Amino acid sequence: MKIKNLKYFLPAFALGFLTLASSAYSFDLESRIKEHTLKNGLKIVMMERHTSPTVSIYMRYKVGAVDEVTGETGIAHFLEHMLFKGTKRLATRDYEKEKPILIEIEKLAVALDLEELKGAAKDLAKIEKMKTELKQVQKEHKKLVESEVFSKYYQQNGGTGFNASTSNDSTTYIINLPSNRLELWANLESDRMENPVLREFYTEREVILEERRMRIDNSPSGVLYEQFLAAAFTAHPYQKPVIGWPTDIRFLSKKATEKFLKTFYSPNNAVVALVGDINPEEVIALLEKYFGHIPPQTLPRPLSTKEPEQKGERRLEIQFDAEPMLLIGYHRPTLPHKDDYVFDVIHSILSSGRTSKLYKSLVRDKKIAASAGTFDTPGSRYPNLFVFNGAPRHPHTVQEVEEAFYEEIEKLKKEPISERELQKVVNQIEAGFIRGLGSNAGMASRISYFEILTGDWRYFLNHPKEIRKITPDDIMRVAKKYLSKQNRTVAVLVKKNGSKSIESMNY
Repeated sequence: MKIKNLKYFLPAFALGFLTLASSAYSFDLESRIKEHTLKNGLKIVMMERHTSPTVSIYMRYKVGAVDEVTGETGIAHFLEHMLFKGTKRLATRDYEKEKPILIEIEKLAVALDLEELKGAAKDLAKIEKMKTELKQVQKEHKKLVESEVFSKYYQQNGGTGFNASTSNDSTTYIINLPSNRLELWANLESDRMENPVLREFYTEREVILEERRMRIDNSPSGVLYEQFLAAAFTAHPYQKPVIGWPTDIRFLSKKATEKFLKTFYSPNNAVVALVGDINPEEVIALLEKYFGHIPPQTLPRPLSTKEPEQKGERRLEIQFDAEPMLLIGYHRPTLPHKDDYVFDVIHSILSSGRTSKLYKSLVRDKKIAASAGTFDTPGSRYPNLFVFNGAPRHPHTVQEVEEAFYEEIEKLKKEPISERELQKVVNQIEAGFIRGLGSNAGMASRISYFEILTGDWRYFLNHPKEIRKITPDDIMRVAKKYLSKQNRTVAVLVKKNGSKSIESMNY
């Protein structure tokens, strides 16, 4: 028999196959992944894969924007930049000569900040004089600095993908290396953890302010998203932008940054995941040699602030010289809450590919939207938001897109998804789960992420099993419980002097 469209023939067979495959894969992974914790608290998670003589390394610190305090927003992101600036032995031509210059720079920069903070009472002539003096000292200091040292070492030794990122929940440093260069990594990264020097601190503030102008202030989507989060969260620090508020960046102090660094960037607040051509016993011995002597730090107590239950719809309109767009966010629980898994299924139903409900309805059939989808934000350590995002297609309006979103939400609440469609979604999620673990980097990313997030990397192995338990009734229950008017924040971007303000819609 010739089957014209195989995808309609697969579900029953594919589900059984993927169930067995993912279950076997999970069991195989758990038996192959090794873990070890050094006496100072550094957690090491390893998986041998001898398919190529390489290793992918993810080093994650459990620190992000959510750990910052008012007045120091952006400090975690700032430190991501600063930890590329070297150590007492790296990126310096002569640290003994450099130290007194760094002290002089700090003295001048602190005095300049204090004068600037006087506001209307500041002495402009004094400020200009201090700026001139500071630039001269910074010019002298630059002669003693070597830039991009970490990148150069890794590139010279076959490293690829060297990068770092800061989120609300964590800070991550990434590299792929030939496996016979693992000791180079341990040497460099242990020095970066133990002996960082925050050189070029005040020039980097200007760099980050410019980054903020490009990514946020001059970006319509950046402005909309930032203001959306600030409105959606009234108490929880998820309301803060990862890059920080402009005035906080402008006057961020080196002293506060060094304190934040010492508090959070310690071995007992870090996880190292290594996947590839390694020998776990040798890795443990190597990391003990380079990291074992670094002392742990006393970590702050866990965050106690919880976002209060939202009692009514919040709406904001952002005017910008750009095409309109829309964000609608609903407060929702995070892992290990069982409803977190249900939202994974709802996301896949609504916006996973060209067969998803939002694409078919808003983009393909009604043709009212140029784009329509869903995502979770801004983190996963704490309860977050399930967000609908869309942009109208001319001549349609953002109001039409919003109304169409609510229509799809009502369908989720009232019309149970068919077993066939649910089965298809489960297949997609499980296939994506397996694909995501195919590369060394993908595996290292997953196990380090869940170790930092939940304290146990095994958490993600249960994901396929929990997804398979979800029923059509679960989807309707969760949609009714969370996707309600009183629990939503609506942010609309409209052209300046363009569309009229939109009114609340009673869905």
